[in-house]
Amino acid sequence: MTRQLRPRTNRPSYALMAGFDDIEEEAGPSTLAAVEEGSSGSDFALDEPEAANPEDLEDGDEDAEGDVDGEDVLEVETTVVFPSGASLPNYQLANNFAPSNIKVVPPPKARAKGKGKAKAGSTIKSVGGPGTSLVRSSKRQMYVLPTPSVHHRHRAVPLFSRSGRVERLTVRPPLFGPTPVVLTNSFTQSPKVTDRVNKSWGYNVGSGPLWEMVEDRGWYKEAVTTGNNVDSEAKRRPRVLADLCVKNGWRVLSESDAAPYLPTDDTTTDEGNLKPPPPIHCYLGPIKSQTLVEMNMLESHPMLITYDNLSVSFAAKFLPESKAHIFNAGAPVWGLDWCPIHVEDRPARSYKQYLAVAPFPSRSHSPDIGAKVPRPSYACIQIWSLSPTRPIPANRAAAMKNTDPGVMKCEMIICVDAGPAHEIKWCPLASHDSMLESKRPRKLGVLAGTFEDGSFSIYSVPEPADVRGPDHDPSKPVCISLPEPIIRIELEETSCWTFDWANSELVAIGTTNGIIAVYDLGPSLKSWTSPDSETITDLLPTHYLTVHQSAIRALAWIQAPPCWPSGAPRVDGDPTVVASGGYDGMECMTDIREGHGSVMNRTRDVINALAFSPFAGGPITMDHENTVKAYSASPSMLGRGHSLLEPQGPVWNVHASQYHPQLAVGAADGSCSTTNTLRSTRRGGSVPFFVHKLYQMDYSRNTKEFRMLDRFLPQVSSIQPRRPLQSVPLTVTTGNLRQANSHPSSEQQIKRWYLQRQRQSFWYWRMAA
Repeated sequence: MTRQLRPRTNRPSYALMAGFDDIEEEAGPSTLAAVEEGSSGSDFALDEPEAANPEDLEDGDEDAEGDVDGEDVLEVETTVVFPSGASLPNYQLANNFAPSNIKVVPPPKARAKGKGKAKAGSTIKSVGGPGTSLVRSSKRQMYVLPTPSVHHRHRAVPLFSRSGRVERLTVRPPLFGPTPVVLTNSFTQSPKVTDRVNKSWGYNVGSGPLWEMVEDRGWYKEAVTTGNNVDSEAKRRPRVLADLCVKNGWRVLSESDAAPYLPTDDTTTDEGNLKPPPPIHCYLGPIKSQTLVEMNMLESHPMLITYDNLSVSFAAKFLPESKAHIFNAGAPVWGLDWCPIHVEDRPARSYKQYLAVAPFPSRSHSPDIGAKVPRPSYACIQIWSLSPTRPIPANRAAAMKNTDPGVMKCEMIICVDAGPAHEIKWCPLASHDSMLESKRPRKLGVLAGTFEDGSFSIYSVPEPADVRGPDHDPSKPVCISLPEPIIRIELEETSCWTFDWANSELVAIGTTNGIIAVYDLGPSLKSWTSPDSETITDLLPTHYLTVHQSAIRALAWIQAPPCWPSGAPRVDGDPTVVASGGYDGMECMTDIREGHGSVMNRTRDVINALAFSPFAGGPITMDHENTVKAYSASPSMLGRGHSLLEPQGPVWNVHASQYHPQLAVGAADGSCSTTNTLRSTRRGGSVPFFVHKLYQMDYSRNTKEFRMLDRFLPQVSSIQPRRPLQSVPLTVTTGNLRQANSHPSSEQQIKRWYLQRQRQSFWYWRMAA
């Protein structure tokens, strides 16, 4: 049987569909390519393009907003009028187009918004074009690609609506003292309130938040929803794991016994012991009058010292207006986190705050991905405190005027044998014991981490004051040994690399072979009530999902509750979506109920950091060329995002707050910068795109000295969008220009402009005679 070819079928003629029967066949493509007119299903797409007033572009509501992501896309709208008087929109014209055949239609007069409707014209919509969702199936993950649309603009959409009121600040809070709050309406009270609040946040150009607009947008299933004052911070963030105690077996170490656990130098003494790390020499102060300061390990230096209500700078050599503190942990630090303190327990602690710091064993230490070190491998976790230098005034008005910068001090050193920590995080809700508790030692909190032995371990950290002996020098930290954690999770085929708490019970762990393991730790933590209990090591994951092709470096839960069948949020349930980034350049969102990941972006770089922001409504992570980008996790904006800033080096860490939209970014160029994640994406808007560099560290390889630069002026982001071109006096969509062009204003300039585009083969035209 001879081979039969597929019969040739006639293709639909769009010209006949538009009513043009006399169009002759010419050389060129056999069909006319229909261009998508921008209908992508987005709720924010414009219905009909119309002439805009230049004042409306600047001062209108938000019609001129657009996506700032990617290249500069300049839209030019034209219409070709035929002799019969009918217009044929959305055609791409072939290269035999003659500008002399164009009849220029004068632009319509700009009308005020809402005073008239554009005339409806005959349009041809493409079928199966870019307006459809592009999803490709895979055994490992799904590719969720954003639908292209020239009308798209990024908005921070809240992931769920919380009922009830919220606490807001009335004035700027003091560093040490009571926080003045008042109950107000939540930002999700109505869509209008949500839009106005987000727009108001977008006008913030400072380095910090607007204190009067700060509100708690965090959500935890442990929140108390019945009784009185359910909208207060004490009920929304309650104390958890009250029955969990400190494991027996801890002991206080002397300085000589604790020396192997502390950071060391790479050189040894004559006896063969490693030397302590050398002191760090750093220049501090204004750029033209800096002072060289020597800091030994576990030393700290404030930028401002206060004595008897008199603010005195370090011989006018530091920054007298700064309340910053600098301390030396002894080695590079990969993990640090602030310990949450319950709001009702802060006055009893004199508003002291604690910071956990996990340094490496030495400056030259470099971890191998996936390589497990055998135990015991000595390392330490340092507990630093930020406490006031004088008593807090009892008068509320005097306490609000308290300008005490405090003092930074290393309170305790926890010696562990699991190797240095790659990442540490406290339980997100306060888990400490009350200061009125009679048992000793009291618990400061529950600290979890991933360590170089490949394990994920949870420690019950004791209160520093309860393990310090009466004859201990208060100026030095107390060193204690915690040989065994209360929970240790080890996987035979891989190593635990990163993790994130969803609440006080659920945790997601990213491994070095691309697997996300989810564990429900609630029953185990609640059953661990005896200090003599054995370490729990037989836990099995509730979910074990292969998402990435290589190690997962960053991971964060999407803090949004699941929904009931009616659509109402189930606030007593656990979150189900995890955002992750790995060494394969993939950035995925994984719903643990589906069993596979969804790729929202792919870059040719390592994803070192990822954080969830309830204000941005999704994860914030990296894009190409060290760009920090915010993505949306809401169904209507899934996978879409916009760029925020671009540091001068690889991004090492990002952190977002649950109280305000300011984002902190630490990069390998030594800078720590902040920016507003809710700034408007308006093209040509009056609000600048500011990036505030808080400080930058320089290092001289010749002199082995550091230099801290401060007092930077705000920088305008280099990725700020441009205003689109206005409609030219031709009215059929010819396409999207990929480079900036001058706006033609006369008929002669229009003809010259089209001839130039044709000579450069920028696009092809096709039109019947």
